[in-house]
Amino acid sequence: MRDICDLIKKSDKYKNVLLQKRFESKKNTVAYVLSQGQPRVLKWFVPGLKQNMQIEYSVLMKGHSRLTVPILFEKDETNNVLVLSYIVGKNVCDIINDSAVNFTEKQRITQMIADWLVSFHDLFQTEEGFRIRGDATLKNFLLSNNQIWGVDFEESRPGKPSEDLATLCVSLLTTDPMFTPEKFQLCHIFLDTYRKSSRWTIDSMNEEISYAMLQRIQWRPKDESLLRKYAMNIRTRGLYAATHHFLTQH
Repeated sequence: MRDICDLIKKSDKYKNVLLQKRFESKKNTVAYVLSQGQPRVLKWFVPGLKQNMQIEYSVLMKGHSRLTVPILFEKDETNNVLVLSYIVGKNVCDIINDSAVNFTEKQRITQMIADWLVSFHDLFQTEEGFRIRGDATLKNFLLSNNQIWGVDFEESRPGKPSEDLATLCVSLLTTDPMFTPEKFQLCHIFLDTYRKSSRWTIDSMNEEISYAMLQRIQWRPKDESLLRKYAMNIRTRGLYAATHHFLTQH
């Protein structure tokens, strides 16, 4: 992974920005900086992922009309950089996995994420079908000013809403602490909220969740056996039955 300091040192455009914080990113280099005293996020795409930059640019440009997403200040095609607003808030993954946060608050946040996704899928729906946000993990949502904000849209693509929902459910179940009764309950609340808020039908969720869980193995190889076990359980029994099975075994 390239260091943001390489961009700052080599590019006259960013030589005066002040690095404040580096963000974790699987593919690209992302950092919070001060540019002319203003808080900004620089997302520096690797050369081979320039198409991803265009995807994120397009989603942000259209999404800003109805969704809580970062403001796009600039698309710097010379350096493969998007300059975005900095959202002051807390990562949803940290909130959901914090034992000090009460269940009522976690439930409220989970329902807000479901409503956000309904709005996203509705906005990007066309006669040809849906566009999904992609990589719909807890880490890609922030809570700021009592609102849910979505970030990181480079993996957005045409697809089925159920794919986003499955990714979110797997993120709920497999972030530490994993597969707790509370996490299963939040999955049910999330899916029920989405179904009640959307105008379209969501099918094959058990298969989608099972598949998304198997995909998670590439990022969590040490948990492969456990992830395969739950993926099979959810596929054969269904999420609700798998929840009951989990509770009776623990």
